[in-house]
Amino acid sequence: MQQYLQFSQEVQQAIADGRPVVALESTIISHGMPYPQNVQTAREVEQIIRDHGAVPATIAIMNGRIHIGLSDADLELLGQSRDAIKVSRRDLPYVLSEKKLGATTVAATMICAALANIPVFVTGGIGGVHRGAETSFDISADLQELAQTSVAVVCAGAKSILDLGLTLEYLETHGVPVVSVGQEAFPAFFTRNSGFKADFRLDTPEQQAAFLKTKWELGLQGGVVIANPVPEADAMPEAEIEAMTNQALAEAEQQGIGGKAVTPFLLARIKELTAGRSLTTNIALVKNNAVCGARLAAALKQI
Repeated sequence: MQQYLQFSQEVQQAIADGRPVVALESTIISHGMPYPQNVQTAREVEQIIRDHGAVPATIAIMNGRIHIGLSDADLELLGQSRDAIKVSRRDLPYVLSEKKLGATTVAATMICAALANIPVFVTGGIGGVHRGAETSFDISADLQELAQTSVAVVCAGAKSILDLGLTLEYLETHGVPVVSVGQEAFPAFFTRNSGFKADFRLDTPEQQAAFLKTKWELGLQGGVVIANPVPEADAMPEAEIEAMTNQALAEAEQQGIGGKAVTPFLLARIKELTAGRSLTTNIALVKNNAVCGARLAAALKQI
């Protein structure tokens, strides 16, 4: 397995020293935000993790290796490349064997983090069951990965472009705990309240770490959703986001956009419809998750 992993010097040293490490995905850089905000945000998120006592490990596929920790030049390459492949579980063997440039989704980042023995992963929002999935069968591979790969995913809930009720039902069926931080409600990415409750509320990193330790020591394999709502000051009005989501979904259908292309299209269209305010919210929630994830990784090292 080690032949596929390439650790940055910073991450390798942190692991050798027994310091906490936090995994970060790269699709948010290549497909989630426009340049240059994507690279700037990636660097700022990495620094936030350092400032809160952990070491960031942004993950991507380059030259036939899984890179655990990226250089500034790597971040620039991902941020500007039009050729980076959006990599989920099914795509990993192809992108590695063909030595393509790949940006990892939540599912692929979980796999790579687990291979590198990194139990905490920070992202913006998880994928889920898409609206209309009863006919399209469009369900993100993120959910299946959460059911089988033992990594905690710190996120601002699931993106509000999804069917959040069905997403939570799917997670329940597969035994994936959904833990909310600071509130009972499950957050909906751009907004704090999806209208649904999380399974459990655990506000402190120590509580969250004890939960993870207990789960995995019991042999209950699989991930945990740590749902950390966007800060109140940065949240968007629920009615406004819902209206714009519906408009963007209708436009995607009219244009025949499907599969992996749906989420990037919807996020980009919502950014246009909100005159950039949704991007500001997106950046704020990722930074907020970085603080939560760094504290959780540090707490896990203490127990």
